[in-house]
Amino acid sequence: MARYKDEQCRICRREGQKLFLKGSRCYTDKCSISRRNYAPGQNGQKRKKLSEYGTQLREKQKTKSFYGVSEKQFRKYFDMASSSRGKTGEVLLQILETRLDNVVYRLGYGASRAQARMLITHGAFEVNGQKVDIPSYLVKNGDVISVREIRKDNDVIKLNVEANAARPVPEWLKKDAQNLNGKVVRLPAREDVDIPVEEHLIVELYSK
Repeated sequence: MARYKDEQCRICRREGQKLFLKGSRCYTDKCSISRRNYAPGQNGQKRKKLSEYGTQLREKQKTKSFYGVSEKQFRKYFDMASSSRGKTGEVLLQILETRLDNVVYRLGYGASRAQARMLITHGAFEVNGQKVDIPSYLVKNGDVISVREIRKDNDVIKLNVEANAARPVPEWLKKDAQNLNGKVVRLPAREDVDIPVEEHLIVELYSK
């Protein structure tokens, strides 16, 4: 699957806000948007007023960047949400939140969603006792996500557990740091999603 491979800090600068794509670096003075809070490029400091379509498009692009999904995946998730019961925008965010890479990140076993994806594809996690190496795997209520026994000595995971010990875990997840696992106690609601996104703009964009 195609992925954005350019400097990730450029994405944050383009959107004009921190998207926390580089883990702990985003909380330090090294964060690019803290030092250069304007869009990249020759004319980056001349932000233009966006049209209605431009505002909707940027909201979609920002949300895609937050979760690290491709355009094709994002459209697939939107179609899933629009055919489900409930508000389309809220269901879309629920689907994105239940991706395995996001869950691993939310539990603090990955410093960022990108790192969580890498750890998953390298076979570091299992769901309900079965190895899962697909970052886009959607977890369900009651699922238990664990670090595989043969990966519990992984230096990256141990470092993340220590560094993220104080980081709050969403209420829809229950973390057991001692045993390196977590459980989905319920599906996420809109109030559980802490990213600054106006999902109604995405719905309006796709509804044109």
